[in-house]
Parts: sequence; C-alpha cells; structure tokens
Amino acid sequence: MTQKRLIKFGLVSLTFFVGITFFFAWYGQQILHAKPSEQAEEYLYIEQGVSLGSIARTAHQANIVNNPWHFRIAAQILGVEKRLQAGEYHISKDQNLRMTLNVIASGQRVQRSVSVAEGLSIQQVLGQLQNTYGLVLGNSEITMLEGSLMPETYVYERGDSVQSILDRMQVNQQKFLQSAWERRRKNLPIKSPEDALILASIVEKETAVPAERRLIASVFINRLNRNMRLQSDPTVIYGITQGLPLNRAITKTDLRQKTPYNTYRIQGLPPTAIANPGKASITAVLNPADSQYLYFVADGSGGHAFAETLHKHNKNVAAWRRLNRAQ
Repeated sequence: MTQKRLIKFGLVSLTFFVGITFFFAWYGQQILHAKPSEQAEEYLYIEQGVSLGSIARTAHQANIVNNPWHFRIAAQILGVEKRLQAGEYHISKDQNLRMTLNVIASGQRVQRSVSVAEGLSIQQVLGQLQNTYGLVLGNSEITMLEGSLMPETYVYERGDSVQSILDRMQVNQQKFLQSAWERRRKNLPIKSPEDALILASIVEKETAVPAERRLIASVFINRLNRNMRLQSDPTVIYGITQGLPLNRAITKTDLRQKTPYNTYRIQGLPPTAIANPGKASITAVLNPADSQYLYFVADGSGGHAFAETLHKHNKNVAAWRRLNRAQ
C-alpha cells in the first residue's frame, strides 16, 4: 500500500473513530438526560443486596427507563454502578436519569411516617403497624407488656420491620416514664414507675379532654389514698376484651364479672396497664391536680362532672341520664 493510500486510510479510520466516539458520547448524554415516561411509577424500591442488572430491570418495569441497559450504561458513565444503595426513592416526572442515579447513589431515601394514637392497646397497635405500608412483619413472634409503647409519630423507611418500630416505642416510653417518675409529686400512693404506667393508662382511657387529665388523675389518687376501689369502666372492658373494643354498652353483668382487671371487684390497681398512655396522662398521674374529688361522670358535652361526695355524684349521674333520655 502506497504512502498516499496509507494516509487516506488513516484519515478515514480516524474520522470513523471520532464519529463513533462522538456518536456514543452524544447517545450517552441522551440516555443521561432521558426522563421517565408518563406511565412511570412514583417510587422505585431497591431491595438489599441485588445486582445492578436487577436494579435496571426494576427501573424498566417501573417505566423509569426505556430499556434496562440504558440504566446500566448511565450508571457506568457516571461511575456509580457500585454505589447504588438499597431503599425506596421518589422519582418525579421531570427528573432525568442522571438525577435519579445521583439520588440513589447518595442514599436520599423516602422517609415515611406512622402516627400511633394515645390509648390504643398492644393488639390495636400491632394491627395498625402490620397494615402500615412498607413495614415488614418479620419472622419472630412479637410479645410485649401492655402500656410499654409510647404513642407518637415515628419516621421509617420502606423495608423496616414492625419490630424495629416497636423497639423504638418501648425505648421512648421507658425513657419518658423514668424522667417523669423523677419529677413526680411527693407522697403519692404509687410505689413504682410500673404502677404509674398502669394508672396513666386508666386516665388515658377515661378522658380525651386534655384539660381534664390531672383532675381525673386526682380522683384516682384520692380513692387510692382512702383505700377505695377505683371503679373504672375501661378496666372492666379490658378484662373482657383484652384490649379490643367492646362494641356495645357496658352492663351491670359486666361490672359484676370477676376478672383481674375489674376495679369494681378488686382493690387497688389492675395487674397491668390497659392501654398505651401518652406523655400527658403519665405526667397527670405523677403530678395530679390538688382536689378532693372522689367521683366523676360524663356530663354529655364530651367532658365530665366531678364531685366530692356520693350525694353530689348521684345528682350528676341523674342529670347525665336525663340528658341521655332527652337526646
């Protein structure tokens, strides 16, 4: 081959090589700037320990990329193929593939939350968490003491276990209970933090009015000081249902039923809490209002009427019954 031909061949090869290089560089940029289709799912979930190929297929199935290999090539171009982290990621419609891969590589996972209300039993909390999107039940059997969970809002990530939320709830409850116990009023008829938790759970179930909690607590504290039975309807219900709703009105037969929780039949506190009380009820029990009240009954407006004597209490009960009949 002559020198001219060699030069011509070299120029053609160089031109071809540059063209191919330019084409792939251009095509790579097109892939990196491609956005999800209109049918793309809002979230991408990457399981722990899966390969780049598996992630690419998941992204394709979610309509985030047109082809699985687009995802793989883009990850290799950006040099993040070994840095993609497991978890759930939000994918917006105007987010190109470069942005998506950087989000995954930096671990900007979706934070979800679940709010557990005060006054739920262990059974009810478990039912709520087991039906919360993204939480995994796990294989181990879940056992815990009634009242040991702190009702609050908990942040979690998809793939977290129900047990992990319960563990955090127990730690929070124990920490707050211990702190409140150290700040308790002196000379209370409560011998331990565990007893405080039991009484707080009763207060929690007796009223949903924040301003009443310390008054309700004072009634029970006064009755304990006088060695009177607590006579709390929610304890009777717990003895029957073990923490589930009764779904009917409580009856005289219920009040006479012998269970370890029926405070119309037993002296003092029941053996365990009857619900998971919140911070306000725990605080109310350990720092109750200064009152002489021994009785309370619903007043028909969502609150309660309080009385120091049985005579006055009976009048309040009669007024409540008249109101009920009128309604």
